[in-house]
Amino acid sequence: MTERPKLTVPDLRARKAAGEKIVMVSVPDFPMAVWAERAGIDILAVGDSLGMISYGHPNTLPVTLDTMVEHCRAVRRGAENSFVLVSLPYGSYATPELGVTSALRLMKEAGADAVKMQGGKEKAPIIRAIADAGVPVMSHVGMCPHFMHHYGGFRLQGKTAEAALDLIEDGRAIEAAGAVGFEIEAVPAPVAKAIDDAVGIFTFGIGAGAASCGQLLLGADLLGMFDQFKPKFTKRYAQLAETAVEALQTYAEEVRSGAFPDADHAYAMKSEETDKLQQALQGNGRTESA
Repeated sequence: MTERPKLTVPDLRARKAAGEKIVMVSVPDFPMAVWAERAGIDILAVGDSLGMISYGHPNTLPVTLDTMVEHCRAVRRGAENSFVLVSLPYGSYATPELGVTSALRLMKEAGADAVKMQGGKEKAPIIRAIADAGVPVMSHVGMCPHFMHHYGGFRLQGKTAEAALDLIEDGRAIEAAGAVGFEIEAVPAPVAKAIDDAVGIFTFGIGAGAASCGQLLLGADLLGMFDQFKPKFTKRYAQLAETAVEALQTYAEEVRSGAFPDADHAYAMKSEETDKLQQALQGNGRTESA
């Protein structure tokens, strides 16, 4: 892979103005971060979706700030030259003061390049406080997983003209509060385009059509690692879960049959040392099975 300069915050607005697409993948750990950087992915998002992907929670709400710090550190170690965007988990930005403290931890301790929260105009004071603290901050409109109980589950948003206009207002409020960008999730494609057209800052979509400058998918989804369910907007580019299960089954079969480990996968010993060992065992009155 040809080395590219690391993406910066000013690049985000420039890329949008130029109409250049930015590729984003959500990665939770070191191995996937290594893969993503080798593949030339522009932005690595450490999302609290890892609560579902890596820990088996039914939603993202149980994820803690400490958990996000550790996962971001792992991703940073695996992708030193990538732009890393890390999510503020549920409850870590309930007030402006708490939001600033949490965001600074992710920047100082975890090595994030920017942080992301969720919410629109109602969260503008928190966005402003984090931005004023010197932290590049993004937010999130449309289907916000932190508000899932308000929706009654993970539901498509912006289905009516009135709802779409509310989302446009959210986007404008996020921009006015000093955010460098925001996510648009699970809204009809025409609505996402209207939101993106209404702001000058970077937007990225997931399940929101092709209008946004950036496109995001979860690495575990697109690689077929997480196959418990498949969102409508996910495209699978590999089937790693199937490959992994097949490999594990073959391993189990070889262990049970005695085919593994064979000589190619075991350490040898010099013959003279083997002879000395056998003599020593016999001299001590021990058998080979002792």
